[in-house]
Order: sequence, then C-alpha cells, then structure tokens
Amino acid sequence: MLQPIRAAFGLLTRLPVRPAPVQPEGVWAFPLAGLAVGAVAGIGYWAALAIGLPPGPAAALALTALILLTGGLHEDGLADCADGLWGGFERAGRLEIMRDSRVGSYGVLAVGTSLLIRWSALVVVGPWGLVIAAVLSRAGMLWPMMRLPHAREDGLARLSGRPSGRALGLACAVAALLVLPLAGWSLLWLAPAVALAAHCATTLARAKIGGQTGDVLGATQQLSEMAALLVLAALV
Repeated sequence: MLQPIRAAFGLLTRLPVRPAPVQPEGVWAFPLAGLAVGAVAGIGYWAALAIGLPPGPAAALALTALILLTGGLHEDGLADCADGLWGGFERAGRLEIMRDSRVGSYGVLAVGTSLLIRWSALVVVGPWGLVIAAVLSRAGMLWPMMRLPHAREDGLARLSGRPSGRALGLACAVAALLVLPLAGWSLLWLAPAVALAAHCATTLARAKIGGQTGDVLGATQQLSEMAALLVLAALV
C-alpha cells in the first residue's frame, strides 16, 4: 500500500518522501499526490485570504505554491507538447522538439494561457476548487497512459509502464472519494469534463506522435485541471 503512494509522491511532487519505482498497477495513487499538493497550496490560498489579501493575489500565490510543489513538471510537459505537436511536421521531428529543453513560442503561449485560465477560475472558486482540480486531474493523466503505446523507447513515461483498466478504475474511485465531500453533486459535471479533456489530449497525441510520453501526461494533467476549474467556476 505504501509503495505506490511513495512512488506517486516521488514522481509527481517535490515533497520530501523516499521515492520508490512506479509500477503500472500502482498508479492508482496519483490522485493522492494531487491531494497533497492541492491541500498545501489551498492552505496557502486560505492563509493569504485570512491576512487580508484579495482573491486575485491569493490565487496567484496559491498557483505559485502549486508549481513549486510539483517542480513545474506538468507545465513543462504542456510547453513541450505545444512546441512539438504544432512546431514539427512529422512524427520524428515532433518528438525531437519535445525532447529539446528550450521553450518556443507555442510553449510560452500554452503555459501562459494555462496560468491565466487557472488563475481566473481560482479567483472565483477559492481554495477548495484548487484541491478538487488537483486530485481529479491526476486521475485524468491515466487515460493516455492506458490507451496509448509509448511513443519512444526511453523517457519518464516508459518507466511507469501501461496501467490496466482496473488501475484506472481504482484511481478514479480514489479521486471521487477524495473530492466528493468537497464537490458534492458538482462531481456529476466535473467527471465528464475531466474525462473529455483527457480524451482530447489522448486523441491529439495519437494523431501527432502515435503514442504517449511524459510530456503528454503532463499536458493531460494541465488540460484536465483547467477543465475542472472552469466547470467549478461555471457552477458557482
């Protein structure tokens, strides 16, 4: 039980835990990593509001904390995917661009748009929305992991393997149980929105590079988080 949790925290966060190898059937613990980083950033949001900061600066500080807690892992994946999938003209070229550590104009625009969407939604939904979106988006990452083959022979995603439908179902159940006390009936809207975002990312990756990479998983998390926050903002 503890090994999958340590593996998820070691892979997806910068929290001080003793890392463990990620096993395909252990990815059900990804939502728990989302809960940890979302809760810490959410507490920071609440504390900023408590000392008198308005929602705008408080949401900005919470987003900053979230990025620090993950090392910008998912934002980096979104930037690399935006550069590669739109900047390359064929599969090998796209994968090469995605591997390049430099960030191009597509990547800058993608991350900037993500930050703007998430910040504007967080101003409306508050700290609890941050926790909900962080948990659900980590479950969304598992859809391309399960549905797509690995696009290259090495890389972070290959270390995680390909989970089964059982692992995906368990991750979704864990995520639902974690957020149900906070989201209530909103979960009926949140789940389809996150699933649609993850499916769109999966479909695009299949069309452009024929599989998934760690960058694709990071981009899926970002799209899923944006989808969850937008739904929450619409329901307020």
